[in-house]
Amino acid sequence: MISLGISGNLSGLIVTVQRARYLAGIAAGLLLALSFPKANVAGLAWLAPGILLLAGCGLDRKKTLKIGFVGGFAYYLASLYWLLCIPVTFLPIVGWLALSAYLSLFTALWVWLCWRLAPALPNDLLKCPWRQRAIWALQCGALWVSNEIIICRFLSGFPWDFLGVSQYRIIPLIQIAEFTGVYGVSFLVIWFSVSLMMTGLALVQSPVNRHVWGREIALPSLALVVIAITGFQKARNVERPEDTVQIALIQPSIPQTLIWDKDESAARFKQLLKLSEEALTNKPDILIWPEASVPNMLRHDRDTAEAVRDLATRHHVWVLLGSDDAELRPGTIKDIDYFNSAFAVSPDGELTGMYRKRRLVIFGEYVPFVKWLPFLKVLSPAGEGGGFTPGEKPIPFLLRSLGITTSVLICFEDTFPHIAREYVDRTTDFLVNLTNNGWFGESAAQWQHAATSVFRAIENRIPLVRCANNGLTCWVDSLGIMHEVYFPGSKDIYKAGYKIVSVPVLSRGEQRYLTFYTRYGDVFGWSCCALTAARLGAMFFLNRRKRS
Repeated sequence: MISLGISGNLSGLIVTVQRARYLAGIAAGLLLALSFPKANVAGLAWLAPGILLLAGCGLDRKKTLKIGFVGGFAYYLASLYWLLCIPVTFLPIVGWLALSAYLSLFTALWVWLCWRLAPALPNDLLKCPWRQRAIWALQCGALWVSNEIIICRFLSGFPWDFLGVSQYRIIPLIQIAEFTGVYGVSFLVIWFSVSLMMTGLALVQSPVNRHVWGREIALPSLALVVIAITGFQKARNVERPEDTVQIALIQPSIPQTLIWDKDESAARFKQLLKLSEEALTNKPDILIWPEASVPNMLRHDRDTAEAVRDLATRHHVWVLLGSDDAELRPGTIKDIDYFNSAFAVSPDGELTGMYRKRRLVIFGEYVPFVKWLPFLKVLSPAGEGGGFTPGEKPIPFLLRSLGITTSVLICFEDTFPHIAREYVDRTTDFLVNLTNNGWFGESAAQWQHAATSVFRAIENRIPLVRCANNGLTCWVDSLGIMHEVYFPGSKDIYKAGYKIVSVPVLSRGEQRYLTFYTRYGDVFGWSCCALTAARLGAMFFLNRRKRS
């Protein structure tokens, strides 16, 4: 009887401890979500990964993977809640759950592989040499970056809310992205968080011995101080261009349901023209409309083309706008390709530039395998034709009368670091992002998207102008600082209106300095992948040798 009682109490204790681990994993995921917009508690990102890693220590592979998955699932469900705002029945919740589950696989893999790469079992981790623990913390950072590199490229890619983006307001720290891309900031956060976890373990073991626990956090702390000081000096000494261009940004704030409603096309286009007329009283050099702002195809609807041409010639202004486009598929007489496009119209009313979106949103703008599985069309609002066709390459817009060159990124194309750098050369004055976030109501999606675009400006040291349907319309300078975030006299980013912004441009004949990231891309990210692959390969062959 006594033996049974002891056994029962022990089983209950084990269950309680396991539940506590899962709760810790969930808590870590929620803390990570709170580090991103709208909450913006950036400091939580430095704590959450270490808590999640600690929750999965000392367990077998299956349980470690489960805890990593649960923590990741809590994080992505909380941070991507805005997918539920898409005004389509049934599909949003399926997409929300499926995408969160898919991304959580990488979090699970990170927790498990980190402990597989550890120099000792968790209970003996502090007994091994400090050098081995320091290398392990660096390996954990490299492994996280490897995951982000894969997420950014696998299938169509979904580089949203990468860990480094949570620090978008810490301007001195994020200047490192000029060399490493956003991945360098993610690496720093993980390195510090894992080291902080080991500091906590050492502090519990030897609370009065500062030498024991202080050394665990010393190296990443020193790196952060050096990077922050260097970034602060960069921000303070940056050259301010003398030349600027005046741009009118129109935010019509059209609900997505009205964009789909053909009966509302005339009314919403009239509203767009009215806002533009008001903005043009300020006599800007360029007028910009967001993605999907034009209800009918600019190149194929005479009334739309005439209205835009009249606006451009009457006010002698360049117009950049988003519009769908279509043309016959080469070699056919009836098959049509549809494109999500951007256009440039000169002050003379001439159509001088056309760019077609290259990175399409899966199930939003195209349906994979639809040619072979036509029934998949019902899973997406992409349309009967299965959606859009991707463009082939970046197309710079030459605004010759202004002596300005710009390149357009449509929608979430600006979330891809390796794609955005292809749009910058020595003559590019600024980047433009045309986007429609009206899909997501007044959610955190607009803020998260804008926070991501901050890094494209830093990586390429170039201003980035954002024109959105319902927020966040603004511009980002080359240091990653957002300007004109709110409408005058308001804290509302979602309403209809316009903003007049003054954006720095290159002087006549001047060429842009190309950053390390612009020239060479993800050297840092791929180096992390190579180091991770080498370490995992060595571990695999070592284990095989031990078995044999």
